[in-house]
Amino acid sequence: MFEHTKAFSGFSVDDIPAAKSFYEKTLGIRVSEENGMLTLHIAGERDTLIYPKPDHTPATFTILNFPVADVESAVDELVRRGVRFEHYDSTDEKGIMRAYGPPIAWFRDPAGNVLSVIQIEER
Repeated sequence: MFEHTKAFSGFSVDDIPAAKSFYEKTLGIRVSEENGMLTLHIAGERDTLIYPKPDHTPATFTILNFPVADVESAVDELVRRGVRFEHYDSTDEKGIMRAYGPPIAWFRDPAGNVLSVIQIEER
């Protein structure tokens, strides 16, 4: 039934202008706005919808993973842009988890949703 449908994901925020500024200016993603909602135009034609929700509760899981060639460089650049990384028992002083799997670091958007930069080798 849906084998030819171009599905997309979405998530909520409590402040559309704050989300637009963060995703567009801080992360450098092309963002469009229509009908009070945002669309993140992510490489590979994988648009993601951001919609307002007054009683928004931040996701407690990672909603977007940004693959990078070098997680440490990405963390350093995002810190320069004002992003604060989460620190857990398994992360180092920069917030990078290197214990298992590919190196990954988590941060939050202005609505508290969890995002990551994850080091993945290009094929």
